[in-house]
Amino acid sequence: MKKTRRRYDRDFKISVLAELEAGKPLAQIAREYGIHPSLPCRWKVELAENPEKAFMGNGNKYKDQAKIAELERLLGQAHAEIDLLKKAFAMTQKKVREERRKPMLRDDI
Repeated sequence: MKKTRRRYDRDFKISVLAELEAGKPLAQIAREYGIHPSLPCRWKVELAENPEKAFMGNGNKYKDQAKIAELERLLGQAHAEIDLLKKAFAMTQKKVREERRKPMLRDDI
């Protein structure tokens, strides 16, 4: 079974580091958040080296939101098409029923 790599956003990393700075033990933080104990240490070094650019990430949050918006748009479009097809089918069925009810006219009588 393949594990997927977890990604943490900037706010999560900063909140973990804030708890670490407040004096909470590293092992306890790692257990609570389900992360490896070396991650907060790595994040701390990264934040110390360049606080402005630390944890910039690769923009996955924006990509996910854009993908969700696109899928919602497609879902709305599909619903509109389904409603249109239902109405067209109902009209067709109505015409078929009316044609069946009409008396058959013969030309040879």
